[in-house]
Amino acid sequence: MSKKGQHVVPNGDKWSVRKAGASRASGTFGTQQEAIEKARDLARNQRTELYIHDREGRIRERNSYGGDPFPPKG
Repeated sequence: MSKKGQHVVPNGDKWSVRKAGASRASGTFGTQQEAIEKARDLARNQRTELYIHDREGRIRERNSYGGDPFPPKG
């Protein structure tokens, strides 16, 4: 987890929300959807990125909640 922001990651049969670089989870949830909702709130409040991982740990979705350049480059 090298990218800054909130990550929704598998944790056994549950899902955890972790801030990038943190050794402990911000929370552990029974479903991925519950973890996504919590991580989305945190990412919005901190104006960072949200990374949603699949069961294998690969990033399957990414959302930005701040810090985007305007107008966009390119």
